[in-house]
Amino acid sequence: QVQLVESGGGLVQPGGSLRLSCAASGSIFTFNAMGWFRQAPGKEREFVAGSSRSGSGKYYSDSVKGRFTISRDNAKNTVYLQMNSLKAEDTAVYYCAAQNTGYYSDGPTYKYWGQGTQVTVSS
Repeated sequence: QVQLVESGGGLVQPGGSLRLSCAASGSIFTFNAMGWFRQAPGKEREFVAGSSRSGSGKYYSDSVKGRFTISRDNAKNTVYLQMNSLKAEDTAVYYCAAQNTGYYSDGPTYKYWGQGTQVTVSS
């Protein structure tokens, strides 16, 4: 059993930046992939970004490509999501998740989930 704890959320103005962190209680290298998802009020959860085991493979949704960057430090068992040029539509609860097998953007294939961190983009 692995526990994931997100941090770094908050209130930011449009155009600003935030960096989310996801600390795992165990080794994240054992997982096929680590991912970030988000859920806005009244909307379904959606894939944001995914990272392969080594970190060399990175995948993004079209809505965040070029603005968000996923990275991981396997030695620290931590995954990051650097978010730049934030927009109001990025407002959501952001979740970190760990996957044993499956496609990066397929949420149901992720086995472990964090509790989420709120990101609010507003002036």
